[in-house]
Amino acid sequence: MFLELVATFIAGIAAAGIVMLINRATGRRLPRWLTPVVAGGAMITATITSEYGWYDRTRDTLPDGFEVVQTVESQVFYRPWTFAKPFVERFVALDQASVRTNQSLPDMRMGDLFFYGRWSPLNRMTVMADCVDNRRAALVDAVEFDGQGNVSGADWVRVPASDPVLAAICKVA
Repeated sequence: MFLELVATFIAGIAAAGIVMLINRATGRRLPRWLTPVVAGGAMITATITSEYGWYDRTRDTLPDGFEVVQTVESQVFYRPWTFAKPFVERFVALDQASVRTNQSLPDMRMGDLFFYGRWSPLNRMTVMADCVDNRRAALVDAVEFDGQGNVSGADWVRVPASDPVLAAICKVA
């Protein structure tokens, strides 16, 4: 966040410097208001570019075996350009290597989801998926397992078969 702020200021200073050089080369024929307007435009452009590039940069640095299963786009009034094209503000990735299956319950799978956010710390959550009954549950401290792999205390949520989290966990063998 701090480095993006610094980059935004540098973009503004660089743009202002270029306008000042052009103004000097043309014998000071440019209007005085042009320098701060171009600097402000460069700062806004740098901010927009950073916002739209965050998801691709972050996704490209995911470890091998991580699959993006869901994205959340943002449209807000104080960023009017997002109404033309929303940008990805958050996404969820599944660590495919973490998906586990119990031999006695082959239709139940457990895997780790990672929640990435533009200005948020990385969060991890283990999820249990029932691939037959189309339901899933977040495994929290109140959940208990018996010796056969049965789960008690889980808050199961019914989801459609097309749910991206359920589909991603259930397709891993």
